[in-house]
Amino acid sequence: METNILLKGLIIGFSIAAPVGPIGVLCIRRTLTQGHWAGLLSGLGAATADAFYGSVAGFGLTVISTLLIGQQFWFSLIGGIFLCYLGGKTFVARPAETAAQSKGRGVIGAYASTLFLTLTNPATILSFAAIFAGLGLANASGDYGSASLMVLGVFLGSALWWLILSGGISLLRGKLTSDMLGWVNRISGVMIAGFGLAVLLSLLR
Repeated sequence: METNILLKGLIIGFSIAAPVGPIGVLCIRRTLTQGHWAGLLSGLGAATADAFYGSVAGFGLTVISTLLIGQQFWFSLIGGIFLCYLGGKTFVARPAETAAQSKGRGVIGAYASTLFLTLTNPATILSFAAIFAGLGLANASGDYGSASLMVLGVFLGSALWWLILSGGISLLRGKLTSDMLGWVNRISGVMIAGFGLAVLLSLLR
């Protein structure tokens, strides 16, 4: 029974992380320009945020989820602006010659930035809540042990996706020239800023 719950959490975490959005683009770009660890730590930041929102849905923390969703406008505004800033910074960045930023402050920054970006999308709670309810996994009975296993599974599933993505992309890194990495920066910058603009425009509707 416990193995089934953990496996379901793995599948949920993997499935929610896999669609390529701004975090995926950022992870790919950092892996190509800064190295495997920068890309992986970027993904683990997102996985941590997924686990947080999964715990809110899994433990039935209604007060927290209501507060976060109630402030969704401001979270989206902050996240959209940060994505636009990050996109512009990425667009003008010069290709890194080494993976020096994948250690020390670079690692912390890679992790913290994607953690922040993912947390500024509290609508993720709705995704987890819908999936949990649809699979009969909502914590209506107060079974915190099962909920904890579910959240652990969500984190591991999400982390597995980022490990696969960063590992696969890192294999291409040695084959790219400086000019090609420059284009990676420009294309990634436009895509990340585009995601940010889409978020900001959605707030006007």
